[in-house]
Amino acid sequence: MKRIIILVSLAIATLTASAQEKFISGTVSDDSGPLPGASIIVKGTTTGTETDFDGNYAIKANVGDILVYTFVGFAAQQKTVGKDEIIDVVLYADHCLEEVVVTAYGTSRQKRSITASVSSISTIENTLQGKVSGVQITNNKNVKIRGNSSISNKNQPLYIIDGVPVSANSKEFKKLNPSKIKKVSVLKNNTAASIYGNRATNGAIIISTKQNDYESEAYKKIKENEFKHVSFSPLSTFSIDVDKASYSNIRRMLNNGESVPVDAVKIEEMINYFNYDYQQPVGEHPFAIETEVAFCPWEKDSKIIKIGLQGKKILNENIPPSNLVFLIDVSGSMSDANKLPMLKSAFKLLVNQLRDEDKVSIVVYAGAAGVVLKPTSGSNKTKIIEALEHLEAGGSTAGGEGIELAYKIAEKNFNKEGNNRVILATDGDFNVGDSSDDDMEELIKEKRKSGIFLTALGFGMGNYKDSKLEILADKGNGNHAYIDTMQEAKRVLVTEFGGTLFTIAKDVKIQVEFNPNKIEAYRLIGYENRLLADEDFKDDKKDAGELGSNHSVTAIYEIIPKGIKNKFLKDIDSLKYTDTTSEDKFKDELVTIRFRYKKPKGSKSIEMIHIVKDEPIHFEQASADLRFASAVALFGMKLRSSKISEKISYNAIADIAQHAKGVDTYGYRSEFIRLVTMAELSN
Repeated sequence: MKRIIILVSLAIATLTASAQEKFISGTVSDDSGPLPGASIIVKGTTTGTETDFDGNYAIKANVGDILVYTFVGFAAQQKTVGKDEIIDVVLYADHCLEEVVVTAYGTSRQKRSITASVSSISTIENTLQGKVSGVQITNNKNVKIRGNSSISNKNQPLYIIDGVPVSANSKEFKKLNPSKIKKVSVLKNNTAASIYGNRATNGAIIISTKQNDYESEAYKKIKENEFKHVSFSPLSTFSIDVDKASYSNIRRMLNNGESVPVDAVKIEEMINYFNYDYQQPVGEHPFAIETEVAFCPWEKDSKIIKIGLQGKKILNENIPPSNLVFLIDVSGSMSDANKLPMLKSAFKLLVNQLRDEDKVSIVVYAGAAGVVLKPTSGSNKTKIIEALEHLEAGGSTAGGEGIELAYKIAEKNFNKEGNNRVILATDGDFNVGDSSDDDMEELIKEKRKSGIFLTALGFGMGNYKDSKLEILADKGNGNHAYIDTMQEAKRVLVTEFGGTLFTIAKDVKIQVEFNPNKIEAYRLIGYENRLLADEDFKDDKKDAGELGSNHSVTAIYEIIPKGIKNKFLKDIDSLKYTDTTSEDKFKDELVTIRFRYKKPKGSKSIEMIHIVKDEPIHFEQASADLRFASAVALFGMKLRSSKISEKISYNAIADIAQHAKGVDTYGYRSEFIRLVTMAELSN
């Protein structure tokens, strides 16, 4: 009898529970109409659904359950299930995210601008909870994209923050400040996996930050050159810079709609990105010198001097045999599509340029460094490419150990009559062993004594460490490029193959002496990180920049003529014991320029002298090269928010460039004009 009573009680309880469970249906809308893709979740459970194209939904729930209604950018609403089977809900805008977009749901919706602060949101989980349709957050803060079979740490989605894949447990994710979030997108399983591979089988949450600063990109601090009085500082000395990384890096930022950090803007690298119509050298020296003087386009009382160096072009077939070591970063930070995958494609272009007499070794580093390809002839391109194809990203970044091993391999296979070079490819994010900028500088200064040159190729974004790569290239007798597209890879590794890989002159220095009877003051535009002490010019122990085959270098000075006032020139007392009014023996000379360089295997410098006459022409009559280089310099000043360029508009810069475009074989100058226009629209 007792058993029967128990069974009857259980049956009644089951029937009661079943009677309380019901289908709830209704419509979710806002003040402008139905909301397709709105999320409805039974609070405290994994049960949920979303509205169809007309904003309708249906969900099974029990009496007493709480339904949570959410949609992108709207405040969540909660409704308790009672006797009614139809629950219609109106959602209202929640001023929490500037903009959140949900994709891959088969529906589209007009974006809504939400401008209020999100400082009240303490964690990224709270940011996503109730704000992104199709996302569930469990009590232990696991995140699930609806459609997955279960909720566990193993089924967590992949996070993509400003293009960089990270996990929920990563430092990048934990450092993310919700107040910096600009946009969130959600991709479900199949769509996410098709874009990001197996790592995204549980979906992907794509987060864009307002200033791309969830993890800082590192740039060396730049203090803009100021005017100097000729009477106190008659000499200006600097090292050449053939690097072009800054321009392609800026291009990447502008194309992605990002703001450009001022210290990412190196004006000399922007100017030197472009080719100019300089003549090839004739005679014993490896480069030719050209100068031009014109009135300044941004300051009517000033003049500008353009100094151009053109390196001798060595045909690829005449370059000595190369002993190359590819040093490739395969750490976890290199997993994104614009890092290791692009790197491998880029290096294939380089491999296809190799000759039979060239040899390639491949060293990789992550948590440790290792050799994946012993010296292999350029005739065996298939073997080299197969070694590249097998590279996978994962682990920490032991950059210092990788450099040590790469130079060891290069030294072991050193070709006394050939071209010995390490080609480093990385995002620069070293975090194991010697990794600080000072550590890297000391390491590479020691390694350059071996006679091995260095090329540093930067890839990726979000954690790109430009400062480290600049130091490595500068102190390692090398050059630095940033690869943002395969077109840039082709330019660096195919079109400019010789210049990238073969040095024709090293430790190239420039010293300009200004005539105090002609010039009140001057300033060098750019080259802030390349300035040298005047006494360094004749010091052959002082390192300076390298010039590659067919490389050109351009520098621009702005000069204030004698007796002209300029608001950017600070007043200074005159010297009592220095006579600057002596008889002028060089009344027609404006400046004297001295150049020093060493041969690639030499230790003693060679000097060249070039005198510039005071014969300025109107800016409109100047060469297209001077006018275009001036436009690039102005653009750099605008991006750096220089006070000197504040009266010049982006439109004016684009106009100067447009009229100085000249022969634009590869379309680089047209692209520059487009970037200036983009910058104008975003400022």
